[in-house]
Amino acid sequence: MTSPTAYDAAIAGFEPVIGLETHVELSTASKMFCSCSTEFGADANTQVCPVCLGLPGSLPVVNRAAVESTIRMGLALNCRIVPWCRFARKNYFYPDMPKDYQVSQYDEPLCVDGYLDVTVDTDEGPRHFRVEIERVHMEEDTGKLTHAGGATGRIHGADYSLVDYNRAGIPLIEIVTKPVVGTGTLAPLVAKAYVTELRDLMRALGVSDVRMEEGSLRCDVNVSLNRPGDPWGTRSETKNVNSLRSVERAVRSEIERQADVLSSGGRIVQETRHFHEDTGRSTPGRSKEQAEDYRYFPEPDLLPVAPDAAWIDELRATLPELPALKRARLRQEWGISERELQSIVNAGALEQVAAAVAGGVDPAAARKWWTGELHRIASDRDLELADVPVTPGHIARVESLVASGSLNDKLARQVFEGIANGEGDVDGIVAARGLAVVSDDSALLEAIDEALAAQPDVAEKIRGGKVQAAGAIVGAVMKATRGQADAAKVRELLLGRLGVSE
Repeated sequence: MTSPTAYDAAIAGFEPVIGLETHVELSTASKMFCSCSTEFGADANTQVCPVCLGLPGSLPVVNRAAVESTIRMGLALNCRIVPWCRFARKNYFYPDMPKDYQVSQYDEPLCVDGYLDVTVDTDEGPRHFRVEIERVHMEEDTGKLTHAGGATGRIHGADYSLVDYNRAGIPLIEIVTKPVVGTGTLAPLVAKAYVTELRDLMRALGVSDVRMEEGSLRCDVNVSLNRPGDPWGTRSETKNVNSLRSVERAVRSEIERQADVLSSGGRIVQETRHFHEDTGRSTPGRSKEQAEDYRYFPEPDLLPVAPDAAWIDELRATLPELPALKRARLRQEWGISERELQSIVNAGALEQVAAAVAGGVDPAAARKWWTGELHRIASDRDLELADVPVTPGHIARVESLVASGSLNDKLARQVFEGIANGEGDVDGIVAARGLAVVSDDSALLEAIDEALAAQPDVAEKIRGGKVQAAGAIVGAVMKATRGQADAAKVRELLLGRLGVSE
């Protein structure tokens, strides 16, 4: 097996075409066609009934809340909501689907022809891409297989497999894009930005918790390559990619792999592939050289869904401020550039900054702390930003102490570290850690004199007009005071001590 070519070389020779099929589990209380609970984490096979187990004689009933959520999703994605649609049976061997078929929608989905605009940050500034949506359709999720006894957690090499049907029948929405062209070298970033925007949109609508680590948001990544001017190439489909970072890595690695095959005179096989988090690469799944015959036919036990225009208008009125509109509003209110706003979004800190500003914190200060020190704390502790226990009140109090000269930024960072450790409130941490700025002139002058005595050559340079050399003395004083001095005040006192002006 030859090693993949470098990504830049792959892009130099080929044009990528990508497509994304995203599955979203809805946050309904009950399943798609029965009243079983959808709560995550229950004991295996405790949330099942004759309907979701596919027992003979059981009859499904459509979950109205799931239909409502799907319509709201379609509206938010700028789709056309069709006046009539129906369910179909997709026949395929599902070891984790007890009916041995999946109730889905085939040629008559509920939502069609939409789009979602995304932004990618580049060295030249933000670039905007429109990802067109082909369809949004309803279906039911499968169960969950656990392969035991092997080294990889996959069926190959396992001693046996266990199946949990709790997830079977949970409302699942599939959002399918049209082919996305013209992204060039940015293809992996556009894919990641799309799934990120989709996740934020679903979260804003309140239709799903979109926790990728729990499988409530999963993505299939389609990639093909072609020489410039040639028809589109054969695509591969990398299945069930379950993190934003992995979406980007899956596109990038597949572009490299296909370019390597094609550059070597090989042929791309239409197939599914499995992505491996540890290596960032994929391996073959099953061949799809011939179209799968799922033997779709209309579900005989379910009536068609025909939402009337009045109901759609009612649901349209329930849509919240969508993420893109909210970002545009906040950018204007905060008086920042598009790139500055994008840096907040990239840090995953938009909601935290917005909450801090709403709590009275200056936008610049909120942005500084949440994209800087607080983002670092979250990364170091492998936390989501939302899980860092810092409130707008904490930031406002720290800022007031900095403004009064009682704290500097270095000491403020220690305060936030203490809050993250659960050491108490701002004032309690300042007192317990002894973090107040040294503001007594006599104490600072004493520290300055000690630093000058230790570095007489620097003192002579300053007296000789090389004022920039003062930084060495200021640094020594800051070290002596454990960072608890105001550097600007130290500099002022130093120059006064030596009789030198700026």
